[in-house]
Amino acid sequence: MSVSRRHTTAWAMGTVAAVFALSGAMAQDQSPIRIGSITTLEGPFATGGQDAYRAMEMAFEAIDYTVGGRQIEWIRESSNATPDVALARARKLIEQDEVDIIIGPLSGAEGIALRDYSRTLEGRTIVNGSSGAADTTLRDASPNFFRFNTEGTQWMAGLGTHAYEDMGSRHVALVAADYAFPYAQVFGFMHEYCELGGEVTKLWSPLNTTDFSSIIAQFPDDIDAVLLIQGGTDALAFLTQYAEVGGDLPIIGGSITADQTLLSARGPHQRLMEGMVAAGPIADLNDDPNWQEFVANYRERWPDGFDSPSIHAVNYYTNTIAVLQALEEVGGDLSDNQAAFQDALASIEFTAPTGANVRLDENRQAISDIFLTRIVNDGGTMRTEAFGRTPDVSQTLGMESEAFLALGAPSRDNPSCPPAR
Repeated sequence: MSVSRRHTTAWAMGTVAAVFALSGAMAQDQSPIRIGSITTLEGPFATGGQDAYRAMEMAFEAIDYTVGGRQIEWIRESSNATPDVALARARKLIEQDEVDIIIGPLSGAEGIALRDYSRTLEGRTIVNGSSGAADTTLRDASPNFFRFNTEGTQWMAGLGTHAYEDMGSRHVALVAADYAFPYAQVFGFMHEYCELGGEVTKLWSPLNTTDFSSIIAQFPDDIDAVLLIQGGTDALAFLTQYAEVGGDLPIIGGSITADQTLLSARGPHQRLMEGMVAAGPIADLNDDPNWQEFVANYRERWPDGFDSPSIHAVNYYTNTIAVLQALEEVGGDLSDNQAAFQDALASIEFTAPTGANVRLDENRQAISDIFLTRIVNDGGTMRTEAFGRTPDVSQTLGMESEAFLALGAPSRDNPSCPPAR
C-alpha cells in the first residue's frame, strides 16, 4: 500500500478530530487497535510521568478513541525510570496484553532498553515517549523503534555558546545524574562550550540522590556558574540545599531542570531558578499560535495540572499524534507485520504543538527546532521564556555523520575540555 507524505499544521483539538474521522471508511479490520504505553509514575520523575499521560489522554479524546474506523484500546503501564522495570512492563504489554504499538518510555536508559527489545519483535512497533539518550537512535538504531521528539544532545543546541559568549562563563561546575540522558545533555553543551575554550568540572550523582552536600563542597573556587543536569526530585533537592547554604552562582539548566515539574514546586529553590538559562524543545512563553492553542486546551482539560504543559507532556503528545497520523494514513491497516504503518511513520512530517516542524532522519529520529530559554517571574508564576531558537537541529548537530560518530558516544568521560583532537 503506498503511503503519501502528509504535512499537518492544525493542532486545535476539533480540527485534529475532524482529520482523523475522514479515514473511517478505509479500514478493513474492525478489531480494536491496542496501544500500550509506559511512563514513569514511580521514582524521581513521577510528576512528569503523570503529565505525560494527561497529554496522551488529550490526543485520544480528540479523536474519540477511533482511527481508521477502528477503536483504540489504551493499556497504561508504569515504570520507575530504570531499564529493567521498563523492559518488564514492555514485555507484559506485548506478551500478555498483546498490544500492537507501545508508546514510551520517559527516561534515557529505559529508552535504550526498549530500543534493544524492539529488535526482537515482529509485527510490533515501539514509538518513544520522552526518553532522550542520544544512542537510542544514533548508534545501533532499530527498524521497529521511532522517536518523534528530539533528544538530549539536540536539546542543548546554542546553550554552550550562550554561556561562553553572552554570559562570559569560562569555568562551570557540572552537577549531573549519572546515566545515559544526562551524558547526552552534557555532550551537547560541551560540544560548543569546549570548542570556545570553556572548562568543565564534572560532579556526578546517582539517580535518586537526596543529599548533595558533598558535591556542593567540591565546587572549585574559580567557577563562574553551575551547570545543573538534573530533573524531578533530584534537581529539587540540589537547588534547595544550594539555596540554603547561600549559593549565589548563576545556574545553567538542563532541559528537564527548567521545566514545569520544578517551576510549579514552591520553596527556596525558586530564588535560584529565576533568571536560569537553559535550552530544550519547549518554552512556556511562546507566541506561536499552535502553542497557544495547545496550552489553552491543556489548561481547560486539566485545571489541576501544571501552569503550562511539561516537556514530558509535549513529547508524549507529539509521539502519540505521530502514531495516530500514521494510522490514519493507512486506514488502520496493521497487516503484513505493520509494514505500511511503519512506512507511514518514517515519512510523515508535521507541526508539533510548539510550532516547530518535525521530520525523521534515516535512523527514525526527529529533526526539529530547539529554544534557548530564560526563567522569568511572570506575574508571580515562574515560566520559561524563549529568547533564541535554533531551527532544524539534527542529531549530529549539523556535522557529517561520520565525523560526528568519530567523536565517540556520550559518557561520564566523553567529551572532556579541551575536546580531543
